Amino acid sequence: MTVHPRGWRKSSRSNQHSHCVEIGRVGDGAAVRDTKDRAAGYFTATGAQWAAFIDAVKNERFE
Repeated sequence: MTVHPRGWRKSSRSNQHSHCVEIGRVGDGAAVRDTKDRAAGYFTATGAQWAAFIDAVKNERFE
């Protein structure tokens, strides 16, 4: 069974920029795609993976 992401949205912080990603819901996780090339597809993360990623961003582990 193929699950299609739903509820795609772009960060409110990227309104004036063209290099953005969109996030969609898939199961208990997330799907991510490039706004400039939506036809290229998307990748998915489980809920646990997505939570770990968001935690790392909030704690500036990528800075």
